[in-house]
Amino acid sequence: MKFLVRILAILVIIWLIMLVTGYGVLTGSSKNVAGLGLKCQYLTARGMVSSQYLHSDSGVVGVSECPVLKKSSEVVDNN
Repeated sequence: MKFLVRILAILVIIWLIMLVTGYGVLTGSSKNVAGLGLKCQYLTARGMVSSQYLHSDSGVVGVSECPVLKKSSEVVDNN
């Protein structure tokens, strides 16, 4: 029982950190527009956010893969 309470407490702390900082964690990605675009989906404390990137395998122009963390534009405390 203590184990479940600790896990729940850790998840609540992570959610609060994500809420205050505005960061999201990558949950999925897919190529679109004939492989030239990359659509990345992020889980934030406020819900799912999608981002579009220009894609190239080498990463010279655009990105080769989605970043693991992304800061969203909506932040609770933006001083």
